[in-house]
Amino acid sequence: MEENLKEREEEKQKEENTKKREEEFKQIKEKPKKIKKEKDKMKEKKKKRKWIPITILIILIMGIIISTIFAFANINKETIASGVKIEGIDVSGLSADEAKGKLETIYKEKLETEIPVQYNEYESTINANLFETQYNIEKAVKQATNIGKGGNIFENNYNILFALIGKKDIKVEMQINEEAAKKIIEDLGTNLPGVVIESSYYIEDNKLIITKGQSGVKINTDKMLEELKEKLKGTEKITNYINIPVTEENPTAIDIDKIHEEIYKEVKDAYYTQNPFEIHPEEEGIDFDVETAKKALEEEKEEYEIELKITKPKVTTSQIGTEAFPDQLATFRTNYDGGDKDRTTNLQIACNKINGKVVMPNETFSYNKTLGARTAAAGYKNAKVYEAGQVVDGIGGGICQISTTLYNTVLRANLEIVERKNHQFVTSYVEAGMDATVVYGMTDFKFKNTRKYPVKIIASAKNGVATVSLYGIKESEEYTFSFRTVTVSTIPTSTKYVDDPTLVVGTEKVKQKGANGKKTETYMTKMLNGKIIETKIISRDIYDAMQRIVLRGTKGATNTTTKTETNNTTKAETTNTNNGTTNNKETNNKETNSGTTNKQQTTPSTEKQKTDATPTNNNKTTQSTQKSDSTKTNEKAE
Repeated sequence: MEENLKEREEEKQKEENTKKREEEFKQIKEKPKKIKKEKDKMKEKKKKRKWIPITILIILIMGIIISTIFAFANINKETIASGVKIEGIDVSGLSADEAKGKLETIYKEKLETEIPVQYNEYESTINANLFETQYNIEKAVKQATNIGKGGNIFENNYNILFALIGKKDIKVEMQINEEAAKKIIEDLGTNLPGVVIESSYYIEDNKLIITKGQSGVKINTDKMLEELKEKLKGTEKITNYINIPVTEENPTAIDIDKIHEEIYKEVKDAYYTQNPFEIHPEEEGIDFDVETAKKALEEEKEEYEIELKITKPKVTTSQIGTEAFPDQLATFRTNYDGGDKDRTTNLQIACNKINGKVVMPNETFSYNKTLGARTAAAGYKNAKVYEAGQVVDGIGGGICQISTTLYNTVLRANLEIVERKNHQFVTSYVEAGMDATVVYGMTDFKFKNTRKYPVKIIASAKNGVATVSLYGIKESEEYTFSFRTVTVSTIPTSTKYVDDPTLVVGTEKVKQKGANGKKTETYMTKMLNGKIIETKIISRDIYDAMQRIVLRGTKGATNTTTKTETNNTTKAETTNTNNGTTNNKETNNKETNSGTTNKQQTTPSTEKQKTDATPTNNNKTTQSTQKSDSTKTNEKAE
């Protein structure tokens, strides 16, 4: 039994050994086939690797060929590459002239849109054209046109592809006349509610009157300029209000020592010499006790009166005779309503203040300092003035007509305008562009005697005619002038409906007639012996539109509303020729010319405080200020 088991195991072991040998033999037999198969695979891989660089090389060659063809084709194109933008405006496929024309139209429309500004409840607009804004469109278009044409083939193609994916947006360089812009911003700042008022002084009779300043706000000119420059960049129209940046300011402290230094004078008699001919006008001796004045200033008062020691000269220019001022250099006249007694009184006071005043060569004449404060104590009466865009009764109303008459005389007498601003509304006594408003302590009219000899002012207001003349000695060359005012655009008036509980429902009553405003440019032509020497612009002015106010009856009604309607803006290029005579519906002003203006300051502005309330087409009732192209009014203008 045991022997059988043993035999079986041996047989089983033999069978396994046999299978193992057969398996090994099989593997030995198949190994060459596997080796061959692996060799074949390796050969196939080598063949494929050989084609990769060849394929890459072919692709590169074809890319270069296509790029070259594409680049040469683009170089020869006169239009701008696809996808190129200038300040966000797509100029793809346009020629240089087409792109330039498109951008010029966009920027022109932008500059014609008034820039809205605001400070709390105060709102106004600024005309960007007054900044002399310029856009270098030509440079931007040239840069756009050169995309894909200026570098090597690869650079050109890269720039073209860069533009196609919308990443090429060219900026337009912009520049403005910062000096002019700052002047406009400063003018705007004088109209803000609660503006700081500086301390001032004037001499009246034998007293020095010092008016204490008031703390308030002052426009941040530099910050406002930067905000405006930022808004003027790009092509988008400026529709959102710009907040006017301000700072809280205190008025400059009253410096009594400085005031004493400025007004102190030794008494001098008037005299003149024949060879050379020179006039030396009289000077009153003026002095005051500084220590006494300092003690007076320790009190908290709005106005201080300091007694002056005045020493009168023994000889005045009027006593010298006509030899001192033999020639009439210029004269100008404006008409007024003699039936308005109070306003006539104010005109006569103003004339008396400046009458006989002698201005020496290189001396600057100040209208405000000569007249002093407009007070009842000084004799001024209540007459119509502009206050916050309305016509109201105010002390000293009308004296702007005398400053305007003087301004026109000075223009014709070869004198330099140092400071001058136009009214808020067009006046009736001179045409637009030829007026000069004043506000005591705020806005002055000043001129400088740039002639060789002194000049003397002769002024009068009688029989409905205000006349201001300048006398002196004529020089070897005397010029004559003509003036021309161009209306650049018209500012439309609006109608405001105001509910009136005293009127029956359904009835209306016109409280105030309206009138359009305007933007003007005034030109002066200088002539010598009838021959034109030069023509130049002397001012750019903006006059607000006067609002039409209609009272609407609400008596018996339950609900009330206020409605304002604005007319469409109109633009014109209207030229009014003025050859020495001012003509309009209400005046026929005459003057003679014998002089020239050496230098005229251009001061575009509208006035904010007290201005003569004598605009055209208005009733003597209240008028409201609306948004327009100019700075708005807050305080009184005379």
